[in-house]
Amino acid sequence: MLTERQALIVWLHSLKPAKSLRKFGNVHYVSKKMKYVVLYCDQSDIAVLAEKIASFSFVKKVDFSEKPFLKVDYENSRPDKAKEYDYKIGV
Repeated sequence: MLTERQALIVWLHSLKPAKSLRKFGNVHYVSKKMKYVVLYCDQSDIAVLAEKIASFSFVKKVDFSEKPFLKVDYENSRPDKAKEYDYKIGV
């Protein structure tokens, strides 16, 4: 049984307390240059966790990932006939 997951992007003032975010979910990525953490957690708990994480003093802001809500079934996924012909010229 798969659980629906969503990412939280947590913007930090400093990276020292980034390790403490592991207790809220899976830390997927930590950007040292831009000072943010990508944290995956259950979609049902995301609002509560975002409020709790935003209340920490080392957090600038918390953003939600829109990936679970994006449409991934494309209507026109086949290439055009003209482009298909151009690809076969080199073969």
